[in-house]
Amino acid sequence: MKKVLFVCLGNICRSPLAEAIFNHHTRSLEIQADSAGTAAYHVGEQPDPRSIQVAQSNGVPIQHKARQFRAQDFETFDYVIAMDHSNYQSMKAIAPGEVENLYMLREFDPEGNGEMDVPDPYYGGDDGFVLIYEMISRSMDHLVAHIQSSQT
Repeated sequence: MKKVLFVCLGNICRSPLAEAIFNHHTRSLEIQADSAGTAAYHVGEQPDPRSIQVAQSNGVPIQHKARQFRAQDFETFDYVIAMDHSNYQSMKAIAPGEVENLYMLREFDPEGNGEMDVPDPYYGGDDGFVLIYEMISRSMDHLVAHIQSSQT
């Protein structure tokens, strides 16, 4: 079974939402996702209520407890997916050498137009959560296709 880890800063907004959307999209496949944060701000907490709301309003079940990213995650997971450049750099800095399984989520966004960051909606309103839900959702099919093409 392939394992995917989505990583943002606090692991309560973007990455648990990506985990939930991914697991919902791939529930019939041999692929499983988890999420983590590069910072320990919210370890043990539920996702932000706005992430839960946007997931539920789109029929996506979401259940997660925040945890911090560890260097060992590069070995545990086949794909480590960063939500923004800052998280990407933080993970790369603690990597045990050169890593080949680290990606930016928006590498798989057909409407990314070169923009690689999924913006952090934490300090904004509900509309920011709708925006990131859309970005994450439209990236999933391409990410899944990439994973499946790598298996053959």
